[in-house]
Amino acid sequence: MKKIINLSFICLTALLTVCMITNCSVEVKEPTLKSALEGKFYIGAALNANQVRGIDTLGVSILEKHFNSIVAENCMKSQEIHPEEDRYNFDLPDQFVALGERNGMFIIGHTLIWHSQLSSWFCVDENGDNVSPEVLKERMKAHISTIVGRYKGRIHGWDVVNEAILEDGSYRNSKFYEILGEEFIPLAFQYANEADPNAELYYNDYNEWVAGRRETIVQLIRTLKSRGIRIDGIGMQGHVGMENPSLAEYEAAILDYTKEGVNVMITEFDMSILPAARRDVGADISNTIEYQQEFNPYTTSVPNDIMDAWTNRMRAYFQLFLTHSDKISRVTMWGISDGTSWKNNHPVRGRTDYPLLFDRAHQEKQIVQIIINDAK
Repeated sequence: MKKIINLSFICLTALLTVCMITNCSVEVKEPTLKSALEGKFYIGAALNANQVRGIDTLGVSILEKHFNSIVAENCMKSQEIHPEEDRYNFDLPDQFVALGERNGMFIIGHTLIWHSQLSSWFCVDENGDNVSPEVLKERMKAHISTIVGRYKGRIHGWDVVNEAILEDGSYRNSKFYEILGEEFIPLAFQYANEADPNAELYYNDYNEWVAGRRETIVQLIRTLKSRGIRIDGIGMQGHVGMENPSLAEYEAAILDYTKEGVNVMITEFDMSILPAARRDVGADISNTIEYQQEFNPYTTSVPNDIMDAWTNRMRAYFQLFLTHSDKISRVTMWGISDGTSWKNNHPVRGRTDYPLLFDRAHQEKQIVQIIINDAK
């Protein structure tokens, strides 16, 4: 036995000596967001057209390294995927799904029924008048069945209905609501379940920590369940700022939804570093000196103290998500890097914002390693 041990020691010593002489090194695998968060929740990103097509190579490189879930930012919305009643456009959605499959990702379809970015023909007849309830039901079923059916077994979860409830708890007066009333939501979930019984089905909305909206969503979950209609999760859009909402408000909403027996997904997470713009500010003042000073103060860089405050608040949110990782199945950033974030043009054009985990040069911010360390 002693000879065997001595021989092993000699071999190890020889190997180390060779490495020193040839300057070889042992590769140490760098921790990533997806490896650090494994077993807790998926970490996802919304993809724009250039990323889906592979044009934004730096963005795709970040995606493949750090993320294990994707959602389409725009290419699966009604205007894009179903522009005319008898015509679907599956080119970009097919590429989106293929990208996710190549990388073994959890793929989300967004969104089946939404009042915005809705194809102009969807709810009206040739004269521009609202179609009958029967016709709209047929169109909804055909739309959902065709799209969900095409990706059956490939897309793992769907935002079935998006942004149908207002902050006061009333239903948005969309064309779907005008024609079908509240029933359009159960119908959409029914059609989606019929098209793919194994895909997860979600209701997705923003500001879901607001009491009125939260109460109506809770009642929606109960109504669907009482009728035997499947709903698997609530997508909480996370477009937050430096002041609102509070962590306590956000946490209360998570707990209220999960009490109803559904999972929560943080579906569209970003954190604006900019002052909140007034609701009466229009795009026509976006180039004025007053506007730049008040609402667009960081056109070239962010002061260290402001960036530190952003980092601390983003960390606090991820710590909240980690605390409730038994209830949260996915956290999806609404974009990959700051330069392509929608927040640069919302609510008024021309602002320079810094809301994501990677900067305009596609470099990771300090927060990335903080999240990785907190997840250990």
